[in-house]
Amino acid sequence: MVDEPSGQELKDQFEEETTATVNRGNIYPNLNTLTERGFINKESRDCRTNCYSLTQQGRSCLHQRHKWEQEHLAGAQQTV
Repeated sequence: MVDEPSGQELKDQFEEETTATVNRGNIYPNLNTLTERGFINKESRDCRTNCYSLTQQGRSCLHQRHKWEQEHLAGAQQTV
């Protein structure tokens, strides 16, 4: 995956890794919300395309979530 993917590249990657289909009308409002909340940066790649990257706040949030999952879900996965 590109270090600073476009919204379309993010959509394509998500659809490749899951069975879900992403509506184009949903991805950009969600990316804008993540930008407004400080989790990602949005920069212009060219006149038509924006690219996105994680902020330190976004990395920290993902790290905290990963740690929580390891602590709380590790036992659940073993019993399945």
